Amino acid sequence: MATLLNVFGTLGKLLTPSPAYTDYEYDGLEYRWTIFVFRPALFKTEAWVTLAVVIYVLGWYIGKSINGKVANSWYDAHADILAAQFSKPTNGGLTQDGYSDFFNFSTGRRVVASLHTVFALRPRHDPFQVIYQFLYGLYDFTYSPSDIVTLDFKLHPTTSAPEGVFAVVRKEELKTIKRERWDLTFTKTTDHKALSPTLSVMSEFADISENLFKEYGTFSLIKTLNDPKTLPYFISLSITDQPAERPTLPLLPEEREKHVIVKFSVPSGSQVEDTKEFVTSLFQLVDIVGVKLGNGLRPDTKNKMRKIREDLDKQLKTEATKEQKEEADDAKRVAKRRQEEERVSRLSAAEQQKIIERDRKRAMRKAQKVVRK
Repeated sequence: MATLLNVFGTLGKLLTPSPAYTDYEYDGLEYRWTIFVFRPALFKTEAWVTLAVVIYVLGWYIGKSINGKVANSWYDAHADILAAQFSKPTNGGLTQDGYSDFFNFSTGRRVVASLHTVFALRPRHDPFQVIYQFLYGLYDFTYSPSDIVTLDFKLHPTTSAPEGVFAVVRKEELKTIKRERWDLTFTKTTDHKALSPTLSVMSEFADISENLFKEYGTFSLIKTLNDPKTLPYFISLSITDQPAERPTLPLLPEEREKHVIVKFSVPSGSQVEDTKEFVTSLFQLVDIVGVKLGNGLRPDTKNKMRKIREDLDKQLKTEATKEQKEEADDAKRVAKRRQEEERVSRLSAAEQQKIIERDRKRAMRKAQKVVRK
């Protein structure tokens, strides 16, 4: 019994934490309550850590709240346009994905199969990213992060929208958009005398530009793009029949899509309604692209665009076949090497040593030939 008590006593000593260090010469601020004593000066590190956590959480909360307000304010100001244009606009408002991405899906309109409204806002919920963007802006004066909304109109497959790629882009965005959009590699970049000098035209054929810049009744794309009310927010407008990323295989007929994609900065505060007229006019543009544009293009332009796409499909098919052949050859080489390794592993140690020596001499001869060349 005594031995058992000694064992428990020893375990108790091992499990008992060491007494807290107490500086009896402490003469700072001190709070006492019965047997409890709190000395703030002994918890400076903990105080700073707690303050940092509080600041981070507060910044996260304020940032996500601002982003939600920015996205919902713009959507609420333009919701009546969507409701008038679509039989099935998303009445539940925006769907949130994280704290800086919001989107909305609308469908049920002639010419348009669907409209994706996508917000990509600044990461205000993450103070570290905000600081990084600020510091990088001091390094690169062309870097100007902003809140962006993208309207992606997917045209209905039954429309007569022609093949072709066309875009109008703010000049300072040219470098970025060329890097991000493979479909725009089909185009040539030029200026247009009727457009603002801040904008550039990217068009596959001049015939496409000429037809899009014509006036159709009350609609004029040039006037819409030059509107001083929306020009400060405009980033890009593109009409395309090609994907943003280069495909690895020729697209099947059901995979081919035609889009009108518009990107602009989100107005803030009292300016949130400045883009309402612009957004309304986009539906006129979509109707023109889906119904009238193809009729205005010259037959030789259509033939050239069709030939370019046929050549692209042939190139993609050739590259895919070549890649498949290389993968098959690699698989054969791996299988052959594995079989050889299994055969060698069944040989005696002396025979294995001979094979190793033979391979070493072959490698040396190859190296010597490379050096002589």
